[in-house]
Amino acid sequence: MGSMERGGTRAEQALLAVLPRSVDVRAGAAEDGVEVILNGRNLQVKWAGEGQLSDVRRVLAQHSRRPDIVVARLLSPGARAELADAGVGWVDETGAAEISLGTIIVARSGKPAKRDAPKRWTRSALAIAEAALSGVRATASAMHDATGLSTGSCVNALRILTDLELLEASADRGRSSARRIVDRERLLRAYASAATAMAPELRMEVGVTWRDLADGLRKAADRWQAEQVDFAVTGALAAEQLAPYLTTVTAAEVYVSVETVVGLEAVAASAGLKPVDGGRLILRPFPTVSANMLATQVDGLRVAPWPRVYVDLLHAGVRGEDAAEHLKEVVGER
Repeated sequence: MGSMERGGTRAEQALLAVLPRSVDVRAGAAEDGVEVILNGRNLQVKWAGEGQLSDVRRVLAQHSRRPDIVVARLLSPGARAELADAGVGWVDETGAAEISLGTIIVARSGKPAKRDAPKRWTRSALAIAEAALSGVRATASAMHDATGLSTGSCVNALRILTDLELLEASADRGRSSARRIVDRERLLRAYASAATAMAPELRMEVGVTWRDLADGLRKAADRWQAEQVDFAVTGALAAEQLAPYLTTVTAAEVYVSVETVVGLEAVAASAGLKPVDGGRLILRPFPTVSANMLATQVDGLRVAPWPRVYVDLLHAGVRGEDAAEHLKEVVGER
């Protein structure tokens, strides 16, 4: 079963699950979705994959006739807002839906979806994908040098990404043989999905009085470096350094090289800060070795690699998703 056919089947199942039983529904296969006759009305229902803002924009732009309903695995806040602005109904596989078609009105909040890690993805594969998207040559030796992973871990991770058809093997063999990215957009989507599912839940909100978050972090960084703590800014503040888009940044997310609550408390204390619910500084452990190893200095701040910043922006609301798309256009396509 091809991806379009699978998408059409999932779109049909998700739509039928939210419609009232009294509705007369007949469905048939259509390109990248289903054609539905709902109480005698012909409707175009399209599948939007993961449901990110870029997925929805692609679906809306692809078809000369705007779809009546868009279905996805889990529609992001930005994607839902985009569809609402376009006057298009939507459904996702959590059971959430907003459909208004004449006398048929459906509004459901759905159930929170637990994101399971995509099959075969490992933390090493995640790190190697992050490095490949950041421009590291896809050989075991180059990945070992860039990420610090063992050569064996790099070989296995490259094989996983090749088996998933995200990388393509060259005719050469051996440690120095290079693979290449088959489709950067597809690799980024797969990486973003895996990175979201595998993200550590540990985080700590810290209270700060800094008017300028970037300047405050530069001063905190001096203390962290003295304590031999690695850090990298991510999210909106990192995007501001890499590809300015948002007019205001009200909070900062920072990865630090600790893995426990006690470690996060110690990092905060070393900068003279304390945990506070709702604090404007969020401390989190590095999710991958590559997020630390591939961090770069930008205007006095150590910034996480752009694919990781992209993923974190996707979960920062509508404005964050727009900033993520801008980051991808400015940095990711260089």
